Amino acid sequence: MTDNAVTETSRAQRSALSMLLLSVAVYTVLGLAAGLFYREFTKANGFEEGMPGQLAVAHTHILTLGMIMLLIVMALEKSFRLSGSRLFRWFFWIYNAGVVLTTAMLVWHGTLQVLGEKASMAISGIAGVGHILIGAAFVLLLLNLWKSIRRG
Repeated sequence: MTDNAVTETSRAQRSALSMLLLSVAVYTVLGLAAGLFYREFTKANGFEEGMPGQLAVAHTHILTLGMIMLLIVMALEKSFRLSGSRLFRWFFWIYNAGVVLTTAMLVWHGTLQVLGEKASMAISGIAGVGHILIGAAFVLLLLNLWKSIRRG
């Protein structure tokens, strides 16, 4: 590899790691805020403490799908230079779109549950699209990982 190619690869990897780290930070804040919102919103609306509902699991979904998953992808990027493939950017944006859609519908549906209102079927449909996007992103991530391993 020429010095120019090495520099370009390093720049691409630093950019990918920066994008991932920023996303991890955002999901961490959102996950913690969702937990705080759950506690205060349910308390303010007389919702029984510990009562199960969609809102109760929103913060764990955001922290797991957003923060923990992307921390794992950061480690994979550092080891396998996934950003060397165009699949990485596709994975990143599709995955984040799926997580945002899925968790937003989780929060919305949970809020309606606490308020005792009926949720629209559209919420389930939009959450389903979010799940499909997450699944498609995982396929892209696995293909990219396979390509990176074969690349050596």
